[in-house]
Amino acid sequence: MTTNSAPTTALTHIAQLVTNDPALGEGPLGLIRDAAVVIDGDRIAWVGPSGKAPATDNAVDAGGRAVIPGFVDSHSHLVFAGDRTEEFNARMSGRPYSAGGIRTTVAATRAAGDDVLRANVARYLAEGLRQGTTTQETKSGYGLTVEDEARALRIAAEQTDEVTFLGAHIVPPEHADDPAGYVDLVTGPMLDACAPHARWVDVFCEKGAFDGDQARAILTAGAARGLVPRVHANQLGHGPGVQLAVELGAASADHCTHLTDADVDALAGSETVATLLPGAEFSTRATWPDARRLLDAGATVALSTDCNPGSSFTSSMPFCIALAVRDMGMTPDEAVWSATAGGARALRRTDVGRITPGARADLALLDAPSHVHLAYRPGVPLVSAVWHKGVLV
Repeated sequence: MTTNSAPTTALTHIAQLVTNDPALGEGPLGLIRDAAVVIDGDRIAWVGPSGKAPATDNAVDAGGRAVIPGFVDSHSHLVFAGDRTEEFNARMSGRPYSAGGIRTTVAATRAAGDDVLRANVARYLAEGLRQGTTTQETKSGYGLTVEDEARALRIAAEQTDEVTFLGAHIVPPEHADDPAGYVDLVTGPMLDACAPHARWVDVFCEKGAFDGDQARAILTAGAARGLVPRVHANQLGHGPGVQLAVELGAASADHCTHLTDADVDALAGSETVATLLPGAEFSTRATWPDARRLLDAGATVALSTDCNPGSSFTSSMPFCIALAVRDMGMTPDEAVWSATAGGARALRRTDVGRITPGARADLALLDAPSHVHLAYRPGVPLVSAVWHKGVLV
């Protein structure tokens, strides 16, 4: 059944295949038992019962293990230098988290050469890939000058298609006395330099960062340049971020830790995805987002790592799945869906986050008979093989 020069490969004897297509199997995950998947080039060509798999050039016996779509991590901050070990140690010894620590990373990132930043991005992308993440969004936000933000986005765009302009991470120290002037910089020369390298525009809408009016100006300016909004919203307290995200048609409102009933209703009645980042709450000992409340209201929920050097220094989607099940009220099925199909929704992608004919061939083979083991066996490296764009990596 070869349709091009690439050989076809069948994965057979899959104990449980998560397709994320209810038309193909059981429940919202579209589970198929004793399943097979055929990869043709970089695409999924066929899925179904193992006994009915068509002939292919190659075959891989899954040996009664589970296969899931590659994880879609729709929120991370990988372009940085340095680390914040001392800050984390102090916080775990009793000091509360605030956004101020970002300035430490800004200083280190500005001082780093391109090769250092490029190597760091490659390192964390590879780290995620080993754990099953095959689609990765990442942001700027640790440069906060025209030159450093554009540099960060150029470096990120070399290695991932999902790149976000986050010049509005915080107001940098040199603009501390003139935040309005910094907003003018972000919406003017910085946006001009950064828009060609990004798909998304983001803003940290939070006390101590940017208020609702500032966030609106930044997101509106980005949208006028063709960038789609996403918002850091309602992480540290109640605020306007979620409502602004819904109003502006943002792809996602990220964090969503402190929500009013009106916020939940707004998300449930919109296409804006509520992206939850349990690694941040774990690493800051903060209040957990209430995923159950959002899901029961009908909101679409994604899970992501928020990998960054300050508040969530993890690249592990399986770890975030376990946290979501243990501490955020999600079922294992919901958490796996949110870490795959949910992330794809947050990135407005239909080619990833599912295992269906025509989708990109991104799969993870688990050393377990079921996807439930990702929460059932937390901390165990269960991802034993990963196919990215049809290639076994």
